[in-house]
Amino acid sequence: MNERILLVEDEEALRMTLIDRLQSEGYEVDYAADGQQGYDKATQSAFDLVLLDVMLPRKSGFDVCRDIRSAGMAVPILMLTARGQSVDKVVGLKIGADDYVTKPFDTMELMARVEALLRRSRAYALPQPVIHHIGTLRIDLAGTTVARNGQHVPLSAREFQLLRYLVEHRGITMSRADILKDVWGYSSQTFTRTVDVHVASLRQKIETDPKQPELIVTVPGLGYKLPALIS
Repeated sequence: MNERILLVEDEEALRMTLIDRLQSEGYEVDYAADGQQGYDKATQSAFDLVLLDVMLPRKSGFDVCRDIRSAGMAVPILMLTARGQSVDKVVGLKIGADDYVTKPFDTMELMARVEALLRRSRAYALPQPVIHHIGTLRIDLAGTTVARNGQHVPLSAREFQLLRYLVEHRGITMSRADILKDVWGYSSQTFTRTVDVHVASLRQKIETDPKQPELIVTVPGLGYKLPALIS
């Protein structure tokens, strides 16, 4: 295993508990006690996952997440939040988080979420460069980068995985349940609006007109697809 995880948490007791548990699961763990230090470490060293608290001194978790994505990094981000409002969870997903757990949480559930994100990340690792040109997009599956009209497009790890999934199933309508299962690793019974939120966010970043999408097309009553031919 030996994946490297960065834990950004200011509550010392919880931080030590999570470090011990993560290390017992075989992960290498580094930590930061405030948002600024977390951002600095996340952008200066290579990590396989960032566990990021929302309420942090110096720099909020939302700002850290947003700035990590703005820096062009696709590392999976799992947010830890004490907030129960759905709008806060949606905000986290829209600014680039891949998943979230609400405090107080069950440690076993958190470990399952961590492993699910890392498993999806490993599944999308490619040994050979594969580049797709779709309309004005250049998608480098191996380098996990996307450019539009030659300009870098910052995507979260989940957004990139979703785009790659649609690219690999180009021309085929994929149901929300299939996308949730194959990209998130969740069953259809746990579906909320996760897929729709990520599709909307992805459209904002890659479509010329997100209100009239040409790349990620909605098939009413069925799901989404990326057309086989795009001029």
